Amino acid sequence: MEKAEKNRVAILIDGGNFYKKIRKDGLVPKGTRFDYVKFAKFLANGRPIASKAYYIGIVRNFDNTAKSQQMVESQQKLLTGLENDGYEIKKGRIVYDNEIREKGVDVQIAIDLVIGAVENCYDTAIIVSSDTDLIPAIKYIKSKGKTVEHVGFSNAPSFGMIKESDVRVLLLKEQIESLRQNSQPIK
Repeated sequence: MEKAEKNRVAILIDGGNFYKKIRKDGLVPKGTRFDYVKFAKFLANGRPIASKAYYIGIVRNFDNTAKSQQMVESQQKLLTGLENDGYEIKKGRIVYDNEIREKGVDVQIAIDLVIGAVENCYDTAIIVSSDTDLIPAIKYIKSKGKTVEHVGFSNAPSFGMIKESDVRVLLLKEQIESLRQNSQPIK
């Protein structure tokens, strides 16, 4: 049996939160695409990528409007592109009540963190999320000898995730902007 490559990384992106953040703050303006392939390479920093997953609540056309239909089509285009780029899409759901909320995504991330640690699928989990609901899973995988890297935003750090992670990467505006498609590489 061959020895597994050391320091294999699993990249887990909380897609809904990440996408909203880069759009809301104008880091990736409408009409500009974010380069998720380049992003994965940036996060891995030369280490072998064991897996990369994008977790997202699936939009539905709940009110039969043109706007809802456009949102469905835009999301499907994004997810198809991610799949073509080698990401596994992990689907949650969207609840439409007084506010639009994503459900089931953080649970899927936590389960994948734990299963991946137990089955020794990675050495380092790179978690692109600021959701502190993941802390129990993070504590568990650290107890199994796995390294945890938290990736967040410098202008909105998650202190709970920072505290529990072995490595912290707080993305700067310039780094996000350099990860737009057809942008200059990160220095």
